[in-house]
Amino acid sequence: MEARASLRPAPPGRARLIRTTTALAVAAALAVAAIAVPTRSASAATVDPNAWYVLLSRHSGKALDVYERSTADGGRIVQWSRNDGNWQQWRFVDAGGGYYRVQSRHSGKVLDIRDSSTADGAEVIQWTDQGGTDQQFRLADSDGEHVRLINRNSGKALDVWEWSTADGGRISQYADQGGANQQWRLVRVGSTGGPGGPTPTPTTGPGTPGTPPAAYPVPMRVTGDVGVHDPTVVRRPGGDYLVAHTGNNISLKTSTDRVAFRNAGSVFPNGAPWTTGYTGGSRNLWAPDISYRNGQYYLYYSASTFGSNRSAIFLATSPTGNSGSWTDRGLVIESQTSDNFNAIDPSLIVDDQGRWWLAFGSFWSGLKLVALDPATGKRSDNTIRAVAGRNGGAIEAPTLVKRGSYYYLYVSFDRCCQGASSTYRVMVGRSTSVTGPFVDRNGTALTSGGGTQVLASHGDIHGPGHQTVLSDTDGDFLVYHYYANNGASLLGINRLGYDQAGWPFVY
Repeated sequence: MEARASLRPAPPGRARLIRTTTALAVAAALAVAAIAVPTRSASAATVDPNAWYVLLSRHSGKALDVYERSTADGGRIVQWSRNDGNWQQWRFVDAGGGYYRVQSRHSGKVLDIRDSSTADGAEVIQWTDQGGTDQQFRLADSDGEHVRLINRNSGKALDVWEWSTADGGRISQYADQGGANQQWRLVRVGSTGGPGGPTPTPTTGPGTPGTPPAAYPVPMRVTGDVGVHDPTVVRRPGGDYLVAHTGNNISLKTSTDRVAFRNAGSVFPNGAPWTTGYTGGSRNLWAPDISYRNGQYYLYYSASTFGSNRSAIFLATSPTGNSGSWTDRGLVIESQTSDNFNAIDPSLIVDDQGRWWLAFGSFWSGLKLVALDPATGKRSDNTIRAVAGRNGGAIEAPTLVKRGSYYYLYVSFDRCCQGASSTYRVMVGRSTSVTGPFVDRNGTALTSGGGTQVLASHGDIHGPGHQTVLSDTDGDFLVYHYYANNGASLLGINRLGYDQAGWPFVY
């Protein structure tokens, strides 16, 4: 494609009142021109009007996105790293004659060409659905299960302007030349297939079947206060999110949309003096696990010092989850330097029989499981079960979740807490029993060092780990911390899919 440096965006939008009075005239004037638009077979370019899709650029690999999650008329349409947020989900509404209006799930508005322009380079925006031809697109096939979206009004194709590969690269229209920056793959939400499919079907395992991507994805977009270590998250009854993570007196963050996060104080703003015997006087408390059960929030959290197994796990509860509302409920389990386990990194699970269990552990003899009394959240017996280990090697941060027929045990292998040199990685095994034995994809027991890798360092993402799993209304998500090139510890979120055999993968 020829260089476009001399082209400029369409002029700022004028009052849209002229749209309805000029629509027929514009359509008539373009009727002859439309005959000249290149047309290719649309045999594969079919969509389900009841489904939502993410549109991925063949050129950049990024997704069609409503910039800054706008809900306003005139909100810009850009490309952004895929995160599958509602602002990256689109539905094709039949407009007749083989054309569709492409509707945002986030705003309810549709793709639109600014000022009904027919010019190369005119900006693509969102606008209230008025049924105009500049809000209608047909799908034209390209190879490799990609399509081009051709505007009915202008005959031009949806285009990544100037072949950008950057987040925020704007979307325009341009003469249909078939370039990779005009080709889009339609991925049904909850699937990794091409246009129109595959339709998700029930499986004996969790979720819907899929194929892992060829490479690990970058984390989904998060903004605001995203410096975290050892995150845990719960969706509150009101629909917002509460994150707890390692920090002085346990740090809290909130989000209304799973994208923009803000600091929300600490669990114990007045301190937690009952923990300082384990922390050497430090206020830094580690690796919490938060959940909402029986109308209140439960928080298990760790007190220790680096490299020591003189450690303890405590329980606190709250009616709201807010800073300062927490009541400490006391010690759950502790470990001494003479023990062969380390009482940190708790993870609560309630099994199918309603029994409560707490997984925990780090290094030493590996990861453990104890039974809890649901009435108190404390231990119900003295039995300590082994669920995973590496013969004293680097393993910690268990997360137990139930999906389908299996209990999945996610763990972190290798070294945390070394900035960009960290080698943390997320592994998983599964069992039909909450107490194990847990095995990996190859049948190796996790108590014998087994584990199937789910996520590891890639590109600028270093040492992802200390994971948790968030089951949300739109699917499962792996939530973790990773290190940036500068050593900062940041919040990472990726969707979890499940392959035909029920093994999880990130995408």
